Amino acid sequence: MNRRTFLNISGATTSLLSLSALRAAGAEAAASRQYLALHKYTFASPEQRAAFDGFMKAAALPAFQRLGIGPVGVFQDAKEPSPVFVLLPHPNAESALALDHRLLADAEFTAKGAAFIEAPKAALPFQEVERWLLLAFKGMPKVETPVKAPGRVFQLRTYESPSLKTGQKKIEMFNDAGEIKIFREVGLAPVFFGEALFGSKQPNLTYMLAFESEEALKAAWGRFGQHPEWQKLRAMAEYADNRILRNIVNLPLRPTDYSQI
Repeated sequence: MNRRTFLNISGATTSLLSLSALRAAGAEAAASRQYLALHKYTFASPEQRAAFDGFMKAAALPAFQRLGIGPVGVFQDAKEPSPVFVLLPHPNAESALALDHRLLADAEFTAKGAAFIEAPKAALPFQEVERWLLLAFKGMPKVETPVKAPGRVFQLRTYESPSLKTGQKKIEMFNDAGEIKIFREVGLAPVFFGEALFGSKQPNLTYMLAFESEEALKAAWGRFGQHPEWQKLRAMAEYADNRILRNIVNLPLRPTDYSQI
């Protein structure tokens, strides 16, 4: 067996193992838990951003709909045009893993999006793209669209844990100990909760909250801090932040005019 053959076989085996792992991760709720792809686009110029918006509207969003992916959320930094986050809810692991190949097999997508997807180095369509794949929590198996107000705002929050077991403990806190329930009661309306399967700074979980306005955001977090069930939960040693978390990243976002969330 030569080196090239070995590498080809190894690559195929790795892909199969990755797919098997994804299937196993959601086996207990394969019919209901979505796989959430989160893409972060960074742009170096207004022209790149404008071209991206045109590509999304004309080519990408219609293609996602044809492939059964949605609702698609497209969010930008609350104050700047870059970065942009795209949330793609997939019905299963195969849909998420084969996304690029499925898109390139779509004749309408490749025709309408040619300028973006075939761009050469001399005309880069973006500065950088980062991707994460998340498995939706059992306590919130599908993406929701809780707020429709024109001035709605969002928070994208990532909780990084120091180890695998502590990461699972934080997920347990949301799923089984009642934190998602408290969120809903006080007006911290969730869009999704997801455990990172692939991506940077693992182990971590990421979730998104929606609000009608900045004022509603502040009021909801105030109610959360005073909620008696939250006070009880945070006092439990097994859920102490200094034990199960090493970092929290909070990003304020606004939807683009074509976002479906």
